[in-house]
Amino acid sequence: MEDFPHEYDAIILGAGAAGLMCAMEAGKRLRRILLLERSERIGKKILISGGGRCNFTNLHTQPDNFISANPHFAKSALARYPPDAFLKLVEKHRIPYHEKKLGQLFCDRSANDIVAMLEKECSAAGVEIRVNTKILGVQKELRDPARFIVREENATVSSPRLVVATGGLSIAKIGATAFGYDLARQFGLNIQPTRPALVPLEFNQADRKRWCDLAGVSADVIASTSVAASSQKHAHAFREKMLFTHRGISGPALLQISSYWDGESSISIDLAPGLDLNALFRQRGRRGQSGWKSLLREILPRRLADRWRQLYPPAGNSDRAFAEAERQLHAWIVKPAATEGYGKAEVTAGGVDTSELSARTMESHKIPGLFFVGEVVDVTGHLGGFNFQWAWASGYAAGQAL
Repeated sequence: MEDFPHEYDAIILGAGAAGLMCAMEAGKRLRRILLLERSERIGKKILISGGGRCNFTNLHTQPDNFISANPHFAKSALARYPPDAFLKLVEKHRIPYHEKKLGQLFCDRSANDIVAMLEKECSAAGVEIRVNTKILGVQKELRDPARFIVREENATVSSPRLVVATGGLSIAKIGATAFGYDLARQFGLNIQPTRPALVPLEFNQADRKRWCDLAGVSADVIASTSVAASSQKHAHAFREKMLFTHRGISGPALLQISSYWDGESSISIDLAPGLDLNALFRQRGRRGQSGWKSLLREILPRRLADRWRQLYPPAGNSDRAFAEAERQLHAWIVKPAATEGYGKAEVTAGGVDTSELSARTMESHKIPGLFFVGEVVDVTGHLGGFNFQWAWASGYAAGQAL
């Protein structure tokens, strides 16, 4: 096996969002950087994100938008590289963008603009990028334990610093693997259990028969966990769209709540958020079953309204019966059977334990010179550009420390 003829200050594994950001920032500081990517092209997850338009950040990013065993860990990196910093980069490259809603920024044209921008920045900073590179192993150099040896198929390279930006387990079709977690374990670092996040939920068999012929129907809802289902001290709730699928429920509200679902508990769905149905009922003066039917069809898509009335009819025409009918509508209890797994998950929750890393630099406390950035770390953002912002912020933090 042939030694690679160049010397590097750092080797970065993974040319996704975090790896590219780390490489360009380190390169700007005149570090000699080698960026290795196992796929045939860089930024593959960037390219498919946001329906191909890349929801590249969120203007309202706060630490509360992230899930981690240590909710304070992300604060330092996020403060040092806020959304405005990335936005300045986008504007420097004259990439047209727009705010879709809730602070979510998307490219006007294509996610290719973001990848091309990062590639140009890396090139200008002298970063060497190699794609189609399969890593066979990583180890410490025996003669110089301060250096890492990275064995490729056709070469061996070494460096005093190694950055792991290999992502999580989500979307295996674009090359996701457990490589980063395996490498962390190899060097004795703890891993918080991983699970699919921002992922559709599957109904149990009984609910699938009741609801899945409504695939394609969507409604504005509030989806929430119970206190028992949350690892935090309070329930989590998200008001967004819900979408029925052929297997269960999806849409932004359910993707958000999936990141907090413990795999066993029920979730609650408010199908009429913010509405006092009995007050509306009284105003109209139509109290009977036909009035209830008309009201449901006004606040819900017709197919969902009719199915709901079929499965949860008011038990009579009394005030008490309609009050109970409204309560059920505001608290539809669903016990999912499972998620749709990593294949449909947008991100992976869990990962390299943040207690193992410096919050300022992303460097391992145990292994000097070893860094972890992006999705491989136990920091998971909400839906809406937050995971990209974590990638930029953590990559920047490590890039400044190389």
